[in-house]
Amino acid sequence: MKREEILKAIDEKYKAMGQDPDTHLRGLLYAEPITYWDYVQVDALLGLQIQRTTFPDEMVFIMYHQINELLFKMILWEIQQVSFEEKIEPKKFEMHLMRISRYFDMLSNSFTIMKDGMEREQYLKFRDTLTPASGFQSAQYRKIEIASTELINLIDFRFRKTIDRNTPYEHAFEHMYWQAAGKDHETGEKTKLLLNFEKRYKRELIQWMKDYNKVNLWTKFKQLPEEYRQNVDLVNAMRHYDHTVNIAWVMYHYEAAVKYLEGDEGEAVEATGGSEWKKYMLPRYQRRIFFPELWTKEELDNWGIDNLKSYKKLNQEEVKQLKL
Repeated sequence: MKREEILKAIDEKYKAMGQDPDTHLRGLLYAEPITYWDYVQVDALLGLQIQRTTFPDEMVFIMYHQINELLFKMILWEIQQVSFEEKIEPKKFEMHLMRISRYFDMLSNSFTIMKDGMEREQYLKFRDTLTPASGFQSAQYRKIEIASTELINLIDFRFRKTIDRNTPYEHAFEHMYWQAAGKDHETGEKTKLLLNFEKRYKRELIQWMKDYNKVNLWTKFKQLPEEYRQNVDLVNAMRHYDHTVNIAWVMYHYEAAVKYLEGDEGEAVEATGGSEWKKYMLPRYQRRIFFPELWTKEELDNWGIDNLKSYKKLNQEEVKQLKL
């Protein structure tokens, strides 16, 4: 654009807002130019790592989880752009799904930082200062799950037949699959880990359930016209996301946990929150699947077994056989 066109566009923009364009132009005379460190807030970011112990590898642990939370925020940003777009085209839907999958691919690959980036001896010592905190308490991750699929797919497998669309949100919340990991497996009572989490986030998460009840990714997909639901690229993007989150990322997490909580001796150490972490993590126990109708019966039956190596991209004929 030429200078005259730019000035005219600025003039129109601020007049439409009921603002005086000249005031804003004069403001540019006094404004300081932006710098990288101010734009990214580098000083603030680098000041957020506060250790509880003197073990050097605790800093790796803190920063790694902060990076996770930033990526979770990016994922939620992408989901929002699908969920609240009224008439979304398959190409845009697929684009955001693949962005999300790439973020989760990054999360999956980054587990080598955890697996190979800390000394086990240091971890087993500084982790004692973290009890009863746990990565279980990531509210952003819970939001990703809720925004991805219908609540029934996040309900503990044992209780799914007792819950339907008319079930109160509070009741559904109490039967989410991760509730089992936050309860004492002997008494069934909620642990301090879960009580702290609910005190901080329960109300917020229940509101999130309501907000995404009819616009979560799975419901959004099922609301598309049939020709869109038969779009091969979109279906494969949905499958890729489901597999990446609920099998690949979970298994990388599990393998890192095995190294630190089991070690070479095979004797399991209790998780900081006191949960049965193997049953909580392994896909074959939880059978958490965001988009169940996009998988064949054989794939569903073998979910999480041998890491679902049968996962593949579908062709047009195979997509038609899903009868969406």
